[in-house]
Amino acid sequence: MASPWPHHYDRILIGGRLTAPSTDRVAQVVSPSTEEVIGQVPLASTVDVDEAVAAARQAFDAGPWPRWSVRQRAAALRDLADRLDTRAAELAQLAMAETGCPRVFAEGYFAVAPSNYLRFYATLAEGHVFEEERVNGPARTLVVREPVGVVVAIPAWNGPLPLTAQKIAAALMAGCTVIVKVPVQDPLACHVFAEVVAESAVPEGVIGLFAADAAESEYVVGHPGVDKVSFTGSTAVGARIAETCGRDIRRVTLELGGKSAAIVLEDADIDTVVPGLVGCGAAFMQGEICTAQTRILLPRSRYTEFTEALARHMSALPVGDPADPTTVIGPMITEAHRARVEEYITLGRKEGATVACGGGRPAGLSTGWYLEPTLFTDVTNGMRIAQEEIFGPVVVAIPHDGPDHAVELANDSPYGLSGTVWTQDEETALRIARRVRTGTFSINAYTLDINAPFGGSKKSGFGRENGPEGLDDFLEPKSIALSGAPLG
Repeated sequence: MASPWPHHYDRILIGGRLTAPSTDRVAQVVSPSTEEVIGQVPLASTVDVDEAVAAARQAFDAGPWPRWSVRQRAAALRDLADRLDTRAAELAQLAMAETGCPRVFAEGYFAVAPSNYLRFYATLAEGHVFEEERVNGPARTLVVREPVGVVVAIPAWNGPLPLTAQKIAAALMAGCTVIVKVPVQDPLACHVFAEVVAESAVPEGVIGLFAADAAESEYVVGHPGVDKVSFTGSTAVGARIAETCGRDIRRVTLELGGKSAAIVLEDADIDTVVPGLVGCGAAFMQGEICTAQTRILLPRSRYTEFTEALARHMSALPVGDPADPTTVIGPMITEAHRARVEEYITLGRKEGATVACGGGRPAGLSTGWYLEPTLFTDVTNGMRIAQEEIFGPVVVAIPHDGPDHAVELANDSPYGLSGTVWTQDEETALRIARRVRTGTFSINAYTLDINAPFGGSKKSGFGRENGPEGLDDFLEPKSIALSGAPLG
């Protein structure tokens, strides 16, 4: 298309087909950088949810998808990936426009990660063990791993299409059928994916997709036709989903919030460490990402040295138009979310912390929901700004008195999603990595490997995505006794 704006959609994906919704309710999509309406999508009603679940249920119980060979399903996912690749430029534009994602992330992650996930799980599943025979004396048992059933996938607004692909690629290769409930803040790229699915050879009923308000979202989570929910988002919403799924004994995977600690040791090289800390903290998707390293634990003897360097580096980060290649800090996703982050900045001042840089709205950007990258110093680990997820370009610096104290501070958190350690001593780094209670941890950087499990502990959730573990999350093991020892 000549121009990507506006993107007005009037169909939802039910049973693999683009279908008119049952009501005329819509969600308008507002660009966080221009504050202009750039598109709209229909909002699903409970009638639409019922139809989507019924289609997915029929496709799982009686359709071909779960009965296809792994190789057939893999071919379908690779076809989806190829089709998505032809729209990569459009997906990057949408990431910048509807999510406020800086170009470097839009082009390097948002536009390519969805097809990467589809291809990765297609290949991984082809080598996965779905059946094995086990022998224990006279007993012979066939252990089979079967798809869990109808899955509801709920991605977060900070990466709606990549997170959708992360979930459904594993679920589909397991043989499940999937319904995706996309966020209302930035659903446009996901509707591009819906178009791609409708044009593909994926059988009818296997994939559904729609945006929905809170009531309808809760309705689909508790729907009796759903076997599993996979959710990425806030801990508060995750707790509600866990409660609903627990009531019905429904399987659930939760990837929730974080307040990750970056442990800097005495021997850290300031010239290399400071850019790394900023890159995986305030500059990492402007802090709107659950794995951001937002608690920086610094050796007390070098606290001033490091905080001054951090303040200089953060103050120099370019804030502005996500489409500008030089931009590092884009806008907050909504005006309400910016106000929430600003409340935390006000709270930090009231708690006695010092704003070493930032703390306000950038000059010259009266349009768009922008904030300055903000560093708090004179912070104690018990302050709310050190314990609660802010989800913006706000970082706190806390002094520690050595590795043991740093580990104690890192673990003194309700969250356990990620963390890092920065040192020239690899043995010490590995010892610390083993002691910090998180689902992921990195040494002298923050990195994620698609082939390694990703998830959290404590209030950061449970279950795992990525790697073989992500595929296993959508499989149920069944034991079939072929022969055995006599009872008694």
